[in-house]
Amino acid sequence: MSGDFEFSVPVLVIGGGAAGAVAALAARAAGAAVLLVEQDAVPRGTTAMSQGLVCAAGTRQQAALGIADAADTLFADIMAKTRGETDPVIARAVADAAGPCLDWLTDSIGVPFELDTGFRAAYGHSRQRMHGWPGHGGTDLVQLLHQRLAEKGVDVLLQARLVDVARAADGAVTGVTLERPDGSRERIGCGALILASGGFAANPQMVATHMPEAALARHNGHEGNRGDGIRIGARLGGALADMASYQGYAMLADPQGITVPPGVIVEGGVLLNGLGERFVDETADIAGMVHPVLAQPDGRAWVVFDAEIEARNAYTLEIQGLNDLAAIRHVADAEALAALIGAPAPAVAATLAALHGRDAFGRAWAGERAPQAPFHAIRVCGGLYHTQGGLQIDGAARVLRADGSALPNLFAAGGAARGVSGPSYWGYLPAMGLGSALATGWLAGRAAAALTG
Repeated sequence: MSGDFEFSVPVLVIGGGAAGAVAALAARAAGAAVLLVEQDAVPRGTTAMSQGLVCAAGTRQQAALGIADAADTLFADIMAKTRGETDPVIARAVADAAGPCLDWLTDSIGVPFELDTGFRAAYGHSRQRMHGWPGHGGTDLVQLLHQRLAEKGVDVLLQARLVDVARAADGAVTGVTLERPDGSRERIGCGALILASGGFAANPQMVATHMPEAALARHNGHEGNRGDGIRIGARLGGALADMASYQGYAMLADPQGITVPPGVIVEGGVLLNGLGERFVDETADIAGMVHPVLAQPDGRAWVVFDAEIEARNAYTLEIQGLNDLAAIRHVADAEALAALIGAPAPAVAATLAALHGRDAFGRAWAGERAPQAPFHAIRVCGGLYHTQGGLQIDGAARVLRADGSALPNLFAAGGAARGVSGPSYWGYLPAMGLGSALATGWLAGRAAAALTG
């Protein structure tokens, strides 16, 4: 290590969200000394803005409930949803690692994951594979992971932002420069660097450059996702890929800013615009619905459901929060629903009456139950949750150059890395953001520890 560093560590992780925390835990479990650096005073990241749901295949939780799933099945679902346009190496690595990583987190780290049986296989998933911590969301998950970091002896440096990286003549990272809130700087050496500092959804300039169609969507992610790690990794020679890929979502309660859980649609809910009309097959694409919603008058819509549909989703923190804020409106019939929306009553009545067979948008109602009066409704807008493009990595989460060669000791995980959603929003699978973050963090931590061991 260069002598001008204040101190050095074998593995340095940038970012204290789920990807960074899991990377640090994995490296520590493999025997490496680790320092995790987080820019905020309280670690949150994109994970804390999420439902805390993780998609993983072949887990012991699935097996205990008799659900036959495997990495091969998840890989096939990823490739099908992305129309074969995602990186198959990363997709294979994530599909293979997600299940073992989740089992390790459950059995060795003590994260009480369970299979969310209320989330039916939908939106590209052919199996039930949503795992969560019942009664807890993403914020609780981050806090628990940091508790485990402390218990495992992993040092965490808060309120320190990565501003520069030093490297040797061969391209190997030798250390970093961190900046504190007061402007002071310190230099720390490292044997391997893991960039897990999130994506760039909170950077309007990068969003406008790479995904202009999402520029008008309301950002519903962590404000620290400015793309720092992505830009620094690119400056070091890392290639970028799928920078137009992201998770959009059409059901962000307006103005409450709470995600309406997808199960409301899966169980039979529909979206109506201000004219009282449907405008999309709500079951076709969980991320793609954001654009039809943004195209409606005022960029708003109403998700309409009923008491039975709400009851099936009542276990979620989101429905509980929406009820606490009185965001769920109750009306007696179609005429009252029309008055709530401000739409012509005949249009609303006609829309609801058409929910049978295979409707004009291609949604099949033969096996589904359409909402029944009295109706429940929530006003929603389109949101940009997180980006899915970033630094090109290989199956061990090593950052690659444009020619396919690996940078000697640089890794990327979570939002800083290229994900598995393909080139645009339509390739996103539910809970794949957090599933990929945990898997790539686990891969990066293990590989970094092996490199420096």
